Amino acid sequence: MALAAAPAAEERSHEILASIRQVFAEKGFDGASMQDLARAAGMSVGNFYRYFPSKAAIVQAMCGYDLAEIQAEFAEIQTSDRPMTFLRDRILTHFSEEAMKDGQLWAEITAASIRKPEIGEASRQMESTIALLLATIFAHATRRSVEEAAQRYAGQCQMLVLLVKAMAIRTAQCGPANPALANQVVTVIDRILTDISNDKAEG
Repeated sequence: MALAAAPAAEERSHEILASIRQVFAEKGFDGASMQDLARAAGMSVGNFYRYFPSKAAIVQAMCGYDLAEIQAEFAEIQTSDRPMTFLRDRILTHFSEEAMKDGQLWAEITAASIRKPEIGEASRQMESTIALLLATIFAHATRRSVEEAAQRYAGQCQMLVLLVKAMAIRTAQCGPANPALANQVVTVIDRILTDISNDKAEG
């Protein structure tokens, strides 16, 4: 029974996270009370605390939930016939207006991570994991080990993470990028991916 209950509890936690994301985004880390969040989830405050004892725990869970979705995306990319092309397509998909809807939430998480060490650690861990997932794709494309690719392309991985995150936050603040900015961002991404694709290991 305990084993069956664990997946159910995890699924319920994911449902709660989905229902409260907008409240967090609109009111911010400090502005959203546990009462606000419990109300958005359709739960009593006492029951809500059973799942998430603090707002920091909620943000950490959101990072974990989003990271699981990202890891699933990378699993698809890695098994495709043309991983670098598929990667480019998925990155550009994240620049669509619909995909940017979480930009406001990530702006709040970024601000909270400066003030709250535990949130900062969760955010850094998420970005580090995404950078390693990128390095795994680059390792395959350049016939290198993942360890070598992670070191060799560390700056490029961090830049790609930064671009996606910054564009999401900017869209939440200013609306969709104008064509001039969008073209510049795509140019940078294409240069990074092309340079890596051409940097095959010798031998």
